[in-house]
Amino acid sequence: MPPLTGHRQTPWWAPARRPDRRPFLAARTAVTRAVRRWFEDRGFTEVETAALQVSPGNEAHLHAFATEAVTTTGERSPLYLHTSPEFACKKLLASGEREIFTLARVWRNRERGPLHHPEFTMLEWYRAHSPYEAVMADAAALLAVAAEAAEARRLTWRGREADPFAEPERLSVAEAFDRYADIGLLALLDDRDGLAAKAREAGVRTATDDTWADVFSRVIVEKVEPNLGFGRATILCEYPVSEAALARPKPGDGRVAERFELYACGVELANCFGELTDAAEQRRRFGIEMDEKARIYGERYPVDEDFLAALAHMPPASGGALGFDRLVMLAAGASRIEQVLWTPVA
Repeated sequence: MPPLTGHRQTPWWAPARRPDRRPFLAARTAVTRAVRRWFEDRGFTEVETAALQVSPGNEAHLHAFATEAVTTTGERSPLYLHTSPEFACKKLLASGEREIFTLARVWRNRERGPLHHPEFTMLEWYRAHSPYEAVMADAAALLAVAAEAAEARRLTWRGREADPFAEPERLSVAEAFDRYADIGLLALLDDRDGLAAKAREAGVRTATDDTWADVFSRVIVEKVEPNLGFGRATILCEYPVSEAALARPKPGDGRVAERFELYACGVELANCFGELTDAAEQRRRFGIEMDEKARIYGERYPVDEDFLAALAHMPPASGGALGFDRLVMLAAGASRIEQVLWTPVA
């Protein structure tokens, strides 16, 4: 066999790399089977969603891959590879489906690193007429399912560990800000300058043109996330409504939303909601997100009018989106996402 030349590094398909890659890929196969079986045993229906959509999602900091459809007469219309199967899954709930899951290939531009890849797999699942605490229990159970399938006693990433069989810590965002940054968040929800001042006191750099959301995100990234999911997983819940564009407000406290994220070993694994079904409110939030996208990046994505129409028929529901490749990474002990992908993007 001729030597591999002309590459700055050995390509993933090189036979010499197979012995190192194969155990991670075997773990991926085992976890995939176990996750499917777990959902099927609980009566969920596996669904498949179209990757091409009229809107890739309307969150300010998500970046899509754009393409177009061409008819036989040459007419052209823009399409996008979806960044999540969420809109399609919610349309299925509106059609009458009740408990569904999907292992969907999704695409996000401007993302590549140890925990990011431009094409990856998103595990999404939805429960009609269920509280979002039920999805919390699902997310915790999936950690154990993955660990058992990969024959792992601990989830690991870069020397950090978490017990996948222990009950996760449940921590509100306000509690996390108080614990890790000494910031009373709920008193500063409408006070950009006050939040920025407290952030600077905590050692977080701010800029004069930062919005409230910018400062909030910096505190999360620099002070909160590095402390989550060690020893056992953490469920970080009750985000401010302004930071939960697709989640419904928490009953009894409209300042925060039914949104939680699951962390293990300092890695964000899942983002889950009590789903918003108010089409007018959803349209308003999309507008805010796209205005912010235009301000920062100079572009905006169209709104999926069909999705907003479906919300009027969608039952109350809760759902989760979990980065499947990251889950496999932690269960298999991989350090980079490409180690658990059969064919990484070139």
